Amino acid sequence: MKTWFIDSNVLIRFFAKDDIDQTEKAAELLQNAAEGKVHLICGPPVLFELAWTLRSVYRVPPGEILTALQSLFALPGLEFTDASVVGEALTASVLTGVEFADAYIAASARAGGCDAIATFNARDFGRLGLAIADF
Repeated sequence: MKTWFIDSNVLIRFFAKDDIDQTEKAAELLQNAAEGKVHLICGPPVLFELAWTLRSVYRVPPGEILTALQSLFALPGLEFTDASVVGEALTASVLTGVEFADAYIAASARAGGCDAIATFNARDFGRLGLAIADF
């Protein structure tokens, strides 16, 4: 079986449905992954770019973006380079309403054993249960 890293533009086409040919190709690729015909790998920048583009360009509401990210995370045949951090970030984002990117940063901080986070965004990171560094 072939293993491919999937770029955000494929996922953007899949969710935005703004180019019929590319949308169909993206859907077929994800279907092939779900059926075990190809193994796809995805990393954090792809998810961030997908979320940002859906929000900024296509004006997709945050809840729908989170649902899209969750559906990708659950897709058979799509592996994440940092699945445990992505899973924790998705859960935290759903529970707190904090954007996925900040929830991912918080999950990464926890995974890295950090005592606190150096940020100017104390409100959101406080909602995620992180101590804020005094700097």
